Amino acid sequence: MSKMKTKSGAKKRFKVTATGKVLAAQSGKRHGMIKRTPKQIRNKRGTDTLAAPDAKIVKQHYLPYSR
Repeated sequence: MSKMKTKSGAKKRFKVTATGKVLAAQSGKRHGMIKRTPKQIRNKRGTDTLAAPDAKIVKQHYLPYSR
C-alpha cells in the first residue's frame, strides 16, 4: 500500500508535541481588532492546545506520520 500524504496546509498550521498534544494558533486575531478588548488581544498571543476530539482528527487525517 502506498504512503499517505500529509496535508500541506496542516503542516503550516499545527505542531504535534512530544507528548502527542496538538498546538495551533489562537483564533480570532486576523481582523476586527478594534472590536476586541486589549485583554482579549493579549490573551490570544502564541499557541494553544487543541481539544482532544479535534486533535484526534488532525493526527489521523491531516498529519498521519507525526504521531
